[in-house]
Amino acid sequence: MLNPTPRSKLVDAQGRPYFLWDQEMTLERFEERLRDPDPDVRAYYTGKLMRQAKPDDVFTFLTRKEIEKLWPRLDRYLGNTREFWTWIFEAWRGSPGGHG
Repeated sequence: MLNPTPRSKLVDAQGRPYFLWDQEMTLERFEERLRDPDPDVRAYYTGKLMRQAKPDDVFTFLTRKEIEKLWPRLDRYLGNTREFWTWIFEAWRGSPGGHG
């Protein structure tokens, strides 16, 4: 069961999400980048989200299928979390129903 952060608590007083602590960007602008027509832009911001947000919060913005589609482009952006996310997706592939 997922326990995502409520949307109202995702951002600071300037509208910046907690997981974009290293970048000046509003939540709305971040969501636009996740829908960018360029898959490399989507992959970069998806990787940033997966690397810096709570895992449950990732699925507030993206589905499992969206992430899997971008995986070949985004895994290089996962840093130290790559092993965790690889494990999660492999586990879901092996379970009936999976997630998302």
